[in-house]
Amino acid sequence: MSQPAADGPATDPEDPGHPVAAAARTATVSALDAVVTGCRACPRLVEWREATARTKRRAYLDWDYWGRPIPGFGPPDAPLVLVGLAPAAHGGNRTGRIFTGDPSGDLLYATLHALGLANRAESVRHGDGLRLHGVRITDPVRCAPPDNKPTTAERDTCRPWITRELELLRPTVRTVVALGGFAWQALLPAVAAAGWRVPRPRPVFGHGARVALPAADGGPPLELYGCYHVSPRNTNTGRLSTVMLRELLREAARSAGLDPLPERPVAGGEP
Repeated sequence: MSQPAADGPATDPEDPGHPVAAAARTATVSALDAVVTGCRACPRLVEWREATARTKRRAYLDWDYWGRPIPGFGPPDAPLVLVGLAPAAHGGNRTGRIFTGDPSGDLLYATLHALGLANRAESVRHGDGLRLHGVRITDPVRCAPPDNKPTTAERDTCRPWITRELELLRPTVRTVVALGGFAWQALLPAVAAAGWRVPRPRPVFGHGARVALPAADGGPPLELYGCYHVSPRNTNTGRLSTVMLRELLREAARSAGLDPLPERPVAGGEP
């Protein structure tokens, strides 16, 4: 695992390490993934993620926590992109991979596997052999925030990363799924900056919401879906079931030109 950087924060947009400048310099998705892990633009998030990596959770005392920003995960030519909120303090912040090592990721990757969009149903750690097929997963905020609640300023400071990611994915991306209202709100200005037109008034989030965003340059449009977040708060209360998640992701995959598998049980059964 990588270790937290020792240098100070890059809070000035003119600083070459700030997301505004650093994201703009990247020419490929893989380059973006490498550069984002060194970001130190939000002092509160830097302090929190690194303190969490030092103190750890009792169950993970033998882990060498990642403790850095999390890059996106999945092929750089994916037609389908799933967007969450931010890494979990003892999930992605521990394992170094988005939606890995926490209950939200357990459900998400099991569902993708059931649809034939992942080669395995479990996501344990970076380098465990998990591969996604035609799907990329990313977050609008790349560092674990206290109480899983980034501030508006932190969300906006982090925006250049996901905007550049969408720009680099434009040749292939056709569908984006916002996992939760935070992702939906964070995505709208990002997709607009990346080259698609967002209608006014802005579309409203909801599970199953769908809006077509035309490209500003006449290129392929982008289909934006809303989906309740895969957090235990939603799944334990029944607000989001595995059936709801699977059916929405199946529809989104088809809209992206993928060929998801037909009905088959999700690992762990149906709630």
